Amino acid sequence: MASYISEAPVLDTYQAVVSAYCDFLTVAIHTILYERNIYPQTSFLKARKYNYPVRQSRHPRVCKWIIDAVAAVEGEMLKCTIAQTSLIIHAPPPTSEPLERYVFSTASFPRIPLSETRTPFAPSPSPSNEPQNTNPPSNPASDPPNPATVRRYNPPPTSDLPEQFRATFARLSTSLTKLRPLPDECSFTLAIEMRDEEGVEVPIEREGRWIVAEPGLQARRGGDGGENGGREDGSGGGGGESKRGRDLGGVRTTPVRSLEAGAFRMEVWVEEGRGKFRAGVEDGGEEGDE
Repeated sequence: MASYISEAPVLDTYQAVVSAYCDFLTVAIHTILYERNIYPQTSFLKARKYNYPVRQSRHPRVCKWIIDAVAAVEGEMLKCTIAQTSLIIHAPPPTSEPLERYVFSTASFPRIPLSETRTPFAPSPSPSNEPQNTNPPSNPASDPPNPATVRRYNPPPTSDLPEQFRATFARLSTSLTKLRPLPDECSFTLAIEMRDEEGVEVPIEREGRWIVAEPGLQARRGGDGGENGGREDGSGGGGGESKRGRDLGGVRTTPVRSLEAGAFRMEVWVEEGRGKFRAGVEDGGEEGDE
């Protein structure tokens, strides 16, 4: 039986927060590929992570793809440019429609300058220990801000993230058992949605690892192709009028769990796309309005 390293992370820097997230994302991708039968289940090893039984692909090319994809996500996470990461399962050709979308939202992660990702978070001083300054500042416009007024992240020395990750995998596995089986020969890709903020650059032009996602998966569809990126072996394309992609949100959304430990704040949910319900094979499946 394989075993991942599973000690509780110390979330004292933004780098540590991102590393914990990417560690979780790696295991989550292996788990979803196993549970949704994207590859034969005999090609997965039994493993333990966060003291919880999980599965790990033993195919070298699959493992390398996941490692490279998560490394690309980590590079953008350290720049604080990603709002959420999604594992998308597509129908077999020729349609290749998105059938399921597993969303890991990190929109609540802190914004840290790239030069400060390894700088320890400063704990907020307790009211009793705050120095008392009875003298008014000589020049309020030029004085630096009071450290007590600056927003700070005060994570515990060790977190309960392993327990929260265990609960997330348990909820995820339960949710996956309630989904309709997928057709054979499905494919998958990893996509990122950029923060909708001024100064956030889409990594498509400056790096060859990302391409524009198909229009239906764009957060905003416009002449520049939108703000989402997909892994290099995903489908490309873009353009069209400015509106939300019709494949975002899907027909049915299943919340999985919210996690919070210090600066680590994440939400996980599953979206089922229109392609799964187009033939009307599931009772109660309705197409939602955009």
